[in-house]
Amino acid sequence: MADQKTNPKPKQLLPFWPHYILSEFIAWYAMLGILIALASLFPADLQAKADPFRTPPDVKPEWYFLFVYQLLKDVAFLSVINPELPKLAGIIIPGIGLALLALLPFLDRSKKRPAKERPLMLAIVVIILILIIFLTVRGQLLGESTSWMIPLRWLV
Repeated sequence: MADQKTNPKPKQLLPFWPHYILSEFIAWYAMLGILIALASLFPADLQAKADPFRTPPDVKPEWYFLFVYQLLKDVAFLSVINPELPKLAGIIIPGIGLALLALLPFLDRSKKRPAKERPLMLAIVVIILILIIFLTVRGQLLGESTSWMIPLRWLV
């Protein structure tokens, strides 16, 4: 009896199947429900049929691609060096960000599990998310302006 009180029983781990899979399904279905609710509340506008030979001046991608579109507009100044350079930068820069996110488990081999104790992982993820959010907001608010400077009206 005395040995049981001094040596507490080790915490029993749950098996991957079915406990972890069940929690993942619950999370995915919750996110699916949120996505369906947002799509129902804010439906896409139906407009005239697209003309493949004429691009309207006010065309803008959906919000989830808006940061890449804004990045393409921001790197347009590179066309002075080479006309194909902005397109190349528009492919390579997001590719580097996605590669960093994919390689993050291999780059940060820390034994500590909490994110606040892993500064490299936290810094990379925060920088990429700030850039994505910043470019998305700029793309939404700037419209068709190709200026890469922050408008002064944002600072007021």
